[in-house]
Amino acid sequence: MSLKKYNIWTIGCQMNEADSRHLGSQLESLGYAMTETAEEADLVVLNTCVVRQQAEDRAVGRLQYVSELKRRNPELKIGLMGCMVGMREEPRLRKQFPFVDVFMPPSDPAPLMDYLHGMRDEDTEARMDEIRTKSVQSAIQDEDYILPALRRNNTVLANVPIVLGCSHACTFCIIPYRRGPERSRKPQDILDEIQKLTDQGVREIMLLGQIVDRYGTDFDEDYGLAELLRDVAQNEDLLRIRYLTGHPNYMTDRIIEVTRDLPKVMPHFELPVQAGNDKVLEDMKRGYTNADYRRLIERVRRICPDNTINTDIIVGFPGETEEEFMDTYHLLKDLELDKIHLAKYSVRPKTIAARKMADDVTEDEKERRRLMIDQLSEEILGRKNQRWLDREVEVLVESRHKGKWRGRTPHNRLVFFDADRELTGALVDVRITAASPYSMQGDLVDVKVGPIPRAPDLSRIPMFHRPLERKAGLQPVAG
Repeated sequence: MSLKKYNIWTIGCQMNEADSRHLGSQLESLGYAMTETAEEADLVVLNTCVVRQQAEDRAVGRLQYVSELKRRNPELKIGLMGCMVGMREEPRLRKQFPFVDVFMPPSDPAPLMDYLHGMRDEDTEARMDEIRTKSVQSAIQDEDYILPALRRNNTVLANVPIVLGCSHACTFCIIPYRRGPERSRKPQDILDEIQKLTDQGVREIMLLGQIVDRYGTDFDEDYGLAELLRDVAQNEDLLRIRYLTGHPNYMTDRIIEVTRDLPKVMPHFELPVQAGNDKVLEDMKRGYTNADYRRLIERVRRICPDNTINTDIIVGFPGETEEEFMDTYHLLKDLELDKIHLAKYSVRPKTIAARKMADDVTEDEKERRRLMIDQLSEEILGRKNQRWLDREVEVLVESRHKGKWRGRTPHNRLVFFDADRELTGALVDVRITAASPYSMQGDLVDVKVGPIPRAPDLSRIPMFHRPLERKAGLQPVAG
């Protein structure tokens, strides 16, 4: 009897990456083993993104590819997961992709688990609406905290969701329609997950939320992101903590001060502005003005002078004139932020912009504006990275890439260097010898913390003391 194999293809945000890790852990608890290639798999899952049309097109292309695999191997099972499925899209998708066996909304592996368990009886069907609206908070079980076997001992960074969904409803954004309303996970659940991940060698945690600085606003007690960061920093095995994505309206002094004061919290802020013109910001329903954003950046730099500030920009939003676009350009030129995540506006179904605004900026004009800001960003980054020449920087080593070790500084700058020893997960000092806008090169100076141990401490994780049959009636899956 051969072991069943699974393959998960993931596109999109870090939240999707976390969802795929949780799903992989659940599959391995049932006896599946990971394979890196869909061609070898008995089960293929596509975890999708639809924030931009390009991402959705890639998912459709991948679906066409796996449909051909299923045509050659009718026993292959296919699951579709993520924002493409959303909250109410399954009936339409079943018609469009009849070869897909099971559909899963974001952060909810329950439909696939039920499918694999053979539990599709009348009782299960009656519960499906309830199952599909579960949050990660209730869906995550102990096995979800176990890294897939191929990821143990070599996973340096793990993404941990702390806020699920979003209720802000920016007019361009599809997330509230696909991931549901905002809800915060319980602090202890988050701390337990992080502890179990660090027991397996994880060195850096990224706390995730569509609006991460709104964490805890749905709690009765006064406990928010700042308090959670303090508690997470108590983990002795953790080297670094980051969080994203923030919203300018909710970045409080308390969060900025904690970021400054806690050595484990990296001075790296993600504060999307999206546009620099007040009318466009109002049309986007962002809730702040150009002046408000400038004051926020001044406040961050005053309270936490040693910082990196990244932002997001959408060019070609409906109705955006050349003059309005230039307000965005001048905002970015004045503030000299550290990285710009740049996108051209694309119509997303069901959003307010799709229903009420005409997509009237031509594709050529969107591309011209994108290139202008991309060039500006490159000039700013080039100047900023040159300042690091001949200086030592601390780097958390993530992996090898084209024969060199790669890792990131506390400010999230990418660094490459040579070394002839194992350094996955090590914390090292590197002297910078060359700098470009998007990365730096250097020489290894010192190893401050050694690499991840070859064998993780799994004895502290309950799953490894429980049989696979811990769920009533379930047996490991074998062929």
